[in-house]
Order: sequence, then C-alpha cells, then structure tokens
Amino acid sequence: MKAAAPAPRAAGVSKSKPKPESRLAMIRRARRINRELAEVYPYAHPELDFRNPFELLVATVLSAQTTDLRVNQTTPALFAAYPTPEDMAAAVPEELEEIIRPTGFFRAKAKSLLGLSQALRDDFGGEVPGRMEDLVKLPGVGRKTANVVLGNAFGVPGITVDTHFGRLVRRFKWTEQEDPEKVEAEICAIFPKSEWTMLSHRVVFHGRRICHARKPACGACPIAPLCPAYGEGETDPEKAKKLLKYEKGGQPGQRLSPPPDYPGLPAAPLGARTEP
Repeated sequence: MKAAAPAPRAAGVSKSKPKPESRLAMIRRARRINRELAEVYPYAHPELDFRNPFELLVATVLSAQTTDLRVNQTTPALFAAYPTPEDMAAAVPEELEEIIRPTGFFRAKAKSLLGLSQALRDDFGGEVPGRMEDLVKLPGVGRKTANVVLGNAFGVPGITVDTHFGRLVRRFKWTEQEDPEKVEAEICAIFPKSEWTMLSHRVVFHGRRICHARKPACGACPIAPLCPAYGEGETDPEKAKKLLKYEKGGQPGQRLSPPPDYPGLPAAPLGARTEP
C-alpha cells in the first residue's frame, strides 16, 4: 500500500524553532549593550561617598544588606569619630556599634571594621593595600569588596558582582551562573579588562534606575531591543516611566556628595525630612 502523503503545512506556519544564540553573537550583543549603557549613564560612578581608600573600604563593608544611601547617611559621623585605621582600631566596640547601627547587622559589621582596622594598622602601616591577595585577607573583605576598592581607589580593573549586577547579567543572558565568583569569571571573559570597572557601574546604575528586581520598567528601557528578558516588566511606556528611580525619575540619588557631573539631586542627610 502506498504511504499517505504528508499533510500540507498551513500557509505562514513554521515548525522551525529560533536558533540558539551563538557565543560570538552573545558577545557582540553584550558589548553593544555596554556601549549603549555608556551613552545612557556617562556619569556612572561608585555610589558610596568616600575621600580615600580607607573610607571606601569601610563604606563597602557597611553596604552589605543595606542601601548605599543608608551607608552614606551614616559615614559622616563615623569618619568624624574615626578618620584613620589607627583611630578605628582603638574604638570602643559599643560606641562604634552605636554609630553604624542604622546600616543593620551592626555588631557583625563593627567586628569586621575593628578587625580590618587593626590589620591595616599592624600589617600594612595604616594604609589600605592595593592588591587583591592582601585585601581579601582583611576581616569582612571578600572579592566583591576588594574589586570595589581596587577599581575605584587604585584604578585596578575589576568586575563587582552585587545583587543588581548578578540579576541583570542573567537577564541579559550573558551567564547562567549564580555564584558571584563564577559570574565574575564569565563576564570578565566577555569584555576587555579596561571596561570591567565602568561596566560594573553602568550595569548597577541600570539595575537601580530602570531594570528593577520586581518591576522592571521595560517600556522605558533604552536597551530593550537588545534584551532577551524584555516583557518581564511593564511594557507600556507611560506606565513604565512612573517606575523610574533616582535621576531618571526626578528623585535624589544615593550620594550626599555626588560627583560634579551627576545630573541628579544629592541625597538628604540621615534624619532629614524628605518628600514621599
């Protein structure tokens, strides 16, 4: 018996699945996203207030499990009381805890600050070291903190994998890794070393302002055509605009003392009344 002919395919219907993105195509798309974010955030910067490597190191340790804004509102009093590692190393623990209480987890953070200050005093002549292998030996300092300090206080390129960065690079399909060190390694392999520090700032800026965790403002996103996750958030342009934060939404930023080229408003000091 002759086999029946296959049924004709309906016009306009294709059973073919879109081809998976090649690694080369992903790298090209990733680098284009970086270039476009550089145009959107030419003023991207570390959002912790600091005047020297020690202040940046301390502020970064304090930023765990809280906002940069709350850290920036807390550190003026902290550095007025303990301006150097030697001063902080000699602090009365309970007095240090009380100053940093607004940042949360203040007992554990005070223990780290006392430990790292004592190590800086005793092992590094009161100076913050400029090498990864030295920084990660300090109490409370991991690769993320070390990369922040190296990139922004010493000009040593590094990828800073915080919660915003990790969330966005997975949304962008640059990596599927969850472990921060594996994320760091995979992203480092995509971009030239010279881009690592600024890429970190741009991605974090985008995550804080537009590509939020729960309600990304997809309809107001300048890189939407390049994003595989487009549609996870609000796609209506007018509704999306209402989700924008910080300078994109006309609100104060995280820093009390932002850089001169920052287009937004400075944050208010701790305890100051702000508009809802």
